[in-house]
Amino acid sequence: MKNPGLVKYISKMNLWGKNRKPFIFIIDFEQLNPVVLPLEEAAINGIYFKFEDLTNIVDDSVDGIPFTFTKNPVSFDVYRKSFDLIFNEIKKGNSFLTNLTFPTPVTTNISLKDIFYRSEAPYKLLFKNLFVVFSPERFIFTQGNKISSFPMKGTIDESIRNARSIILNDIKETAEHHTIVDMIRSDLSLVSTNVKVEKFRFLNTVKTHEKTLLQVSSEITGELQNDYRSHIGDIIMMLLPAGSICGAPKRKTLEIISRAEVYKRGYYTGVFGIFDGTDIHSAVMIRFIEKSGQNFVFKSGGGITFYSDPVKEYKELTDKVYVPIY
Repeated sequence: MKNPGLVKYISKMNLWGKNRKPFIFIIDFEQLNPVVLPLEEAAINGIYFKFEDLTNIVDDSVDGIPFTFTKNPVSFDVYRKSFDLIFNEIKKGNSFLTNLTFPTPVTTNISLKDIFYRSEAPYKLLFKNLFVVFSPERFIFTQGNKISSFPMKGTIDESIRNARSIILNDIKETAEHHTIVDMIRSDLSLVSTNVKVEKFRFLNTVKTHEKTLLQVSSEITGELQNDYRSHIGDIIMMLLPAGSICGAPKRKTLEIISRAEVYKRGYYTGVFGIFDGTDIHSAVMIRFIEKSGQNFVFKSGGGITFYSDPVKEYKELTDKVYVPIY
């Protein structure tokens, strides 16, 4: 049985979609505390967003002091225990791909608000001074009756010699990406027809305060029914959680994640987006910093497959603890 909050947000999204009423939605990983508000009420509730050129930012003035950032990641030994649990489940055939995440305490000399304004990312969210997201990954995007998803799997430091060739020819990364693309095709087939892969494994460049990263994405599309806006809540519900941040098969992998991870993700790896009255714009809540008392926690992770090396996976997890301020 769905929790009452979930049913309420689905109904709101369906109704407001049908009436072409713009709204914002913010859905946590476990879908326990969804937020759905009329778009014009976002700012008065302390919620600010940016989806490429769509934003409710009216004043982006910030303190231009030099940015400092340090991280204190979990030890490799602690990471290895969770990795081994997942790897044993993969060897048993219970999962083909499992996304393992950890919290990393970080310190910085600027506020979440400053991070929101100063970070360079296509999809950004500041939520009530509780957490900030500067995500490079779209969830779904609609244009007319076309729905598109852009799963992102595979990351490498651009400064590594032959980085582009290495990431695109890596057996583990290729297998992981194939798995996610197959999952997203299956997910989109639940809500649309004529599903196809438009682009497979293309590279995006992401600059950070430490280095420049290359990240591998694909584009999958489908065709929605003419009245899909009356079912926006149902559509999003059927696609959650985002395949790129859990794994495959989805249900069993979620059970494995709940045993392997040492904390609750909360809003991290959930999704956020807006319906502008015509189209849906949304992103996966990765690259995520949360306030914890007087301190900050950065949440990050990566996909584990049969071909995974724990040392490389641990490095990927720590490499993703960055802020794109440069």
